[in-house]
Amino acid sequence: MAIIRLQSIGESLSRNTFRQLKFIIPGAVVTYVFDTCHVVLGLLAHSEPSNLARLFALLSLALGSCVVGLFLYVLFVPWIQGVELNYRSWRESPILSSVIPVLTASILAGWSLLSITLGKWSRLGYIEGTIGASGLYALTFGLIGLLPAPKFHRL
Repeated sequence: MAIIRLQSIGESLSRNTFRQLKFIIPGAVVTYVFDTCHVVLGLLAHSEPSNLARLFALLSLALGSCVVGLFLYVLFVPWIQGVELNYRSWRESPILSSVIPVLTASILAGWSLLSITLGKWSRLGYIEGTIGASGLYALTFGLIGLLPAPKFHRL
């Protein structure tokens, strides 16, 4: 029985890994080609274009960190709070119904702000900046999707 369980975990892991690769590979390629990480870090390190560029880069980084933190919270809330959640009916859950809208707003605001920041204050311009921001977010979502969801076992 343990061998069957381990085999099904391995199959599930590889299925999930292949599903996440559709985000990771394009996101990594776009992030590498447009050098998005170095461009954002350059905006944070130098205030030459304007202090507003640094502020916007910092805010987009803060919102991106908020997205990652909220994703991890939603993923690990069964361990943190000791309750089993039904993610499909998230509107009925008092925990998820408050976190999911904030997560959605953080994704939209962070991606938009990063796209505007890269478009206005970097060498990328608006089109490549939007593509670079999308690649960075796709890479982030793909990597977070690789984390296995913890199972909550009732005793």
